[in-house]
Amino acid sequence: MKAVILKDFGGVENLHYVEDFPTPQIREDEVLVRVKAVALNHLDIWVRTGALAVKPELPHILGSDVSGIVEKVGSLVSNVKEKDEVIIAPGLSCGVCHECQSGRDNLCKDYDILGMKNKGGYAEFVKVPERNVIKKPSNLSFEEAASYPLTFLTAWNALVSKGKIRPHQKVLIWAGSSGVGVAAIQLAKLLGAFVITTTGNEEKMRKCKDLGADVVLNHYTDDIPRKVRELFKEGIDLVVDHVGAQTFWKSVECLKKGGKLVFFGTTTGSQAQIDIRYLFVGEIELLGAYMGSRADLFKITQLMERGVLKPIVDKIFPLQQAREAHLYLEQSKHFGKIVLTV
Repeated sequence: MKAVILKDFGGVENLHYVEDFPTPQIREDEVLVRVKAVALNHLDIWVRTGALAVKPELPHILGSDVSGIVEKVGSLVSNVKEKDEVIIAPGLSCGVCHECQSGRDNLCKDYDILGMKNKGGYAEFVKVPERNVIKKPSNLSFEEAASYPLTFLTAWNALVSKGKIRPHQKVLIWAGSSGVGVAAIQLAKLLGAFVITTTGNEEKMRKCKDLGADVVLNHYTDDIPRKVRELFKEGIDLVVDHVGAQTFWKSVECLKKGGKLVFFGTTTGSQAQIDIRYLFVGEIELLGAYMGSRADLFKITQLMERGVLKPIVDKIFPLQQAREAHLYLEQSKHFGKIVLTV
């Protein structure tokens, strides 16, 4: 099959387009999906560069967010049939442990993300367990459908499951033009919050406003904590931070007493300084978020089907141009998602 394979860890030169990679062989409980589109995430860069503690066997295939058409089903598969148009839930778990059975599969001890250790969607075909296959919203193109699973699921976990967001709360979302940023803005507004977000230039600021953000700041030129405190002297209720070391403590400084910081992602590094006194005196809650449950992805998919939420596709590349797509992502040129078509 056609695929983009990672031959070694490092720069984009280690991504190679081939036409003779072995097609995955499915088990009785698995589904083979012919990939139509696969969206990029920063996770792809972290895996490619070898930045994660756990590294996949090489050669490896990246890609967590996949849409496509069911090519083949195993003999035990009952809820999916050939030619179904589907998306793939990117979180892979054992399916039988206490956490999986409790609907918290992202806490499974064997949890993985498609394209991280398991081979992903930068290919003509990908295989996954039946439970990871979800019918594609009929109102979305394959490119749009590939653009929402990981980011909207993570944003839902951060805002709803961990942040317990409520109407009229004040929420800061860092990097609103990113894939997870455009998801979080939409979800926060849908749930009735007042949304402050940040981005890097005037055009992206305008697009964040168009998505519904109430206040948009420039994270390169503005002192974000000071600007937030000028707007709300007491601070704000909730911060969603997926940037990492450069913004972590700034996020804490934006919070009111009893506020919550939900964090995930380490684009700018994973080591941050913390003043413990500030946290306990202000009763600040620090909450980590890691993906989310498949049940929540079903809820998001229903909202996509109804047109309440929408994926934002910035640019589409053919699979052969995966290197160019990675560079585009690393240079932060995008607003929303970058997609490869297969």
